[in-house]
Amino acid sequence: MNFIRNTIAVIVGLGIAGLIITLGIRVFPQWVTFDAFAPFEHWERFLQSMQHDDAFFGFLLFISGLATTIGGVATAMIVKYAKVAYAILIGFIMLFLAMLDVIVFPYHPTFYKISIFLTFFPFSWIGGKIVEIIYERQKKKRISEKVNQS
Repeated sequence: MNFIRNTIAVIVGLGIAGLIITLGIRVFPQWVTFDAFAPFEHWERFLQSMQHDDAFFGFLLFISGLATTIGGVATAMIVKYAKVAYAILIGFIMLFLAMLDVIVFPYHPTFYKISIFLTFFPFSWIGGKIVEIIYERQKKKRISEKVNQS
């Protein structure tokens, strides 16, 4: 039962991260060079059109970090045990996808290629830690309420 719950948690976390990245790209109308909702269907053509726009790739790093944090939070809230580990798993999968993107499509600037390694793990760890701290505070609060009732 935990396996199914954890698998669903990872899928939900990745879905939320993908949705946030999609919405982040759509925020700026000058970047929307595609007809579909998500840019991922025509990713090569989209990256080629953004090839010399360093501001786009800087924003993509930021929005990817934010998406990984929120995806990690969502995953950590759903899983029962090892919340930080599953949040970091979201960061690992997102890093793997970003590395595939950099390897397959040659349109990324050098700072982006280096910075993806510094973005995904720390931000996903932060997402897991946020949930862990919230759960620990709730646990301490429940314990103190029980002690005060006695």
